[in-house]
Parts: sequence; structure tokens; C-alpha cells
Amino acid sequence: MVALKLEKGRLLIAEPTILNDCSFKRTIILLTEHTSKSSVGFILNRPLNYVLSDLVPEIDCDFTIYQGGPVEEDNLYFIHKVPNLIPNSIEVANGIYWGGNFELLKELLTSNKLKSTDIRFFLGYSGWETNQLEDELNTDSWFISENDYTNILTTNDKNLWKEKLLQKGGKYKIWANAPSDIQMN
Repeated sequence: MVALKLEKGRLLIAEPTILNDCSFKRTIILLTEHTSKSSVGFILNRPLNYVLSDLVPEIDCDFTIYQGGPVEEDNLYFIHKVPNLIPNSIEVANGIYWGGNFELLKELLTSNKLKSTDIRFFLGYSGWETNQLEDELNTDSWFISENDYTNILTTNDKNLWKEKLLQKGGKYKIWANAPSDIQMN
């Protein structure tokens, strides 16, 4: 099997063995940027108990907010699949875009022109400095996967990590059904 290289648009899957890492245990991260100097991504499978209107009261919208990562958790970020509606977006890959004109986005949300399957909001992001992510890959904290979902924004949060482990196969099949608290096994 050919090992995939780090590249924006790919997924980082937390290895089952990082049991004590509160920030990244059982996470799937969409890499939105990867250069020789840094990497940035957002955790796709950590919904929070907030909706958009809890954080931005002038927007009457009940879209779920996700924990994007441990960096700048007081900032709101978003990825979407509607660059024609949200200008100044950065293409990530596979029809997914990062950021864009927030004032126009507020208007689109207020007038109900976006669906929750078009956009996902995050508090914070996951970030790595030069060689940090490569070092974590070398110490088996992550494995890389293609983003083979038609629309990553419609995935089932609860099963996403398990699906990727089953897809990887081998020793990962055992971990896919292990309880979150391994001592409960």
C-alpha cells in the first residue's frame, strides 16, 4: 500500500493509540492548508453544544458549531461548498472552500439561502509549525486518508472515525469498535 503524502484536502485520522490526547483522540481533521512552513485543519467530528446564533446573535441560525482544534478557540472559522455565493473563498479540494466574505455570509444565513449541508462552522483550528505534523506522523499519531466523501459536510459525526478505521482495515478493524474509554472494555 502506498503511503499518502500530506496535502491540503486530505484527511488526518487520529491513530487509536493516542488515547490520552484530549485535543485529538478519535478525531478526523480536514487539512485546509499544508506548506513547508505550516499546516492548518479543522476537526470534522467534534460537534459542540452551540449553534451559530449562540455565538453571533444577529444571525438567526441553528447550524451546529464544531470544535475546530485547540488553536484560537475564541475565533469562528468556516468551510463550505458554495464559492459562487461566498466570494473570497480559498479552494481546499474536492469542491470544499475555506472562509470568504463574512458580511455576505451573514446576509445569506439571515435570508435562509444556505443549508447546513453547504457549510460548517468551527471554533478554533488545528495547526502545526514546520515539520511538527511530519514528526507526529513519524511517531504514529496520525495516518493520512483521501477525502473520498462526495460531500464531507454531510458525514455522520459519530461514525466518521470508525468508518475510516474500517476502511483502512487490518489492525484498525479491532479499534473501530472499541469503546471510547478503553477501560470500559
